[in-house]
This record gives sequence, structure tokens and C-alpha cells, in this order.
Amino acid sequence: MAGHSKWANIQHRKGRQDEKRGRIWTRIIREITVAARAGGGDLAANPRLRLAVEKAKAANMPSDRVKYNIDKATGNAEGVNYEEIRYEGYGIGGAAVIVDTMTDNRVRTVAEVRHVFSKYGGNLGTEGSVAFQFKHCGQLIFPPGTSEDKVMEVALEAGAEDVISDDEGTIEVLTAPADFEAVKAALEAAGLTPEVAEVTMRPENTVELSGDDAVRMQKLLDALEDLDDVQAVYHNAAL
Repeated sequence: MAGHSKWANIQHRKGRQDEKRGRIWTRIIREITVAARAGGGDLAANPRLRLAVEKAKAANMPSDRVKYNIDKATGNAEGVNYEEIRYEGYGIGGAAVIVDTMTDNRVRTVAEVRHVFSKYGGNLGTEGSVAFQFKHCGQLIFPPGTSEDKVMEVALEAGAEDVISDDEGTIEVLTAPADFEAVKAALEAAGLTPEVAEVTMRPENTVELSGDDAVRMQKLLDALEDLDDVQAVYHNAAL
């Protein structure tokens, strides 16, 4: 797609994450808390908690802090009760945006999300207004230069749904959410370490934005990600 570099977008997102390490820890702790309360503290029996703990390790969170938050969540200790709320809306050029939040105050959160959409040229939509444009799936992305044949052989054997490469040489492996961990483990066992590995909302189509529109859209996305209650932002803009 002209003007669109998936790899550049990935590197930008990783750079943004590195800039706000402290906020990432806060979001991971929330995810650990909700996952442990919902499915218990046994990693072997709780896939969502396993993924949250993997994120904690990748973010260099100390293991004792991870354990403390699991114990706190499963021990019915007094603390903040978070609820998960998803917001949907439109960005520049009608690009679809999904905002996943965890909050202890939904009135505050919806006001902040609505304010950011309005301030940066977007619109907060209703439930279901854009979610149909995304697929809930596991996604593993490998940088240009990775052997596509090897990735394809290992991934499909492990149960992946599809392996896609673009003109830059970026390789994307897609899985059902339930198969994500098995496919990731098989790829890593074969010496193939993904640059991105997550269960995500992947857009089924993209909206090409360039110039000022791309700049405005990036400001909207960055502002949403900077909100304290936001856990993840998904969109279908090709910047």
C-alpha cells in the first residue's frame, strides 16, 4: 500500500511504549488484577493471566511485584475494583477506532475518552459501530529478513490460521485467540522470535491517511493512549 509502512508503524508504537514505561506497568498490573480475579491465580489454568504475566516480564516488572498483585487479586484483599469497558469511535477520514479501558469510575473514563475524540477531530460512536471491522485474533509479527518459508512451516503446523507477508518483507502470523500461545511457543522453539506477539483486534480493512490527516490521526491515537484508564487502542488507519 503506497505510503504505508507496517514496520514503521510497529517501530513507532514500540518507541511510544518505551517512552512511558511507568504507565505500562500500571496497565499490566490492572490486567493481572482483572485476569486473576476472573480466572484464579493458577497460571497453568488461566491463559489470560499467563499473557499478562508475559507482558510483565517483557516490561521488566520484578517477579515479586507480579506475585504480589496476583496474591492481592485472588486473596480478596481490599482494593480498587476495575471494570472493563470498550469504546468505539471514528478518527480522521472516518478511520475506525476501538479503545479498551479498565476503570474504577466509568463516568470519568467516558468523559475523558469523549473529550479526546472531540478535541482531536474524531467522534465517539455507539457500541458496535466499528467493532465489526476488526477480527479478534492472535498476531505475531516478524521483521523483514526473517525466513518466510520457515515461519510458514512452523506456524501452520502448530495451528496458525494464516501467514501473510507484505512488500517490505514483514511477516504476520494470525491465529485463533485460543491457539495463540501454542503457535508462539512453537515458533520460539524453532528459533523464531516475533517482534510483536499479542492477542489483538486486527482491522479487516484499512483507511489510507497521509500528510496533515496522518499527523492529526496520530495525535488522536497518542492522546487516547496517554489516558490513564486506557489499556489498548486499535485502529484501521494506514498512516
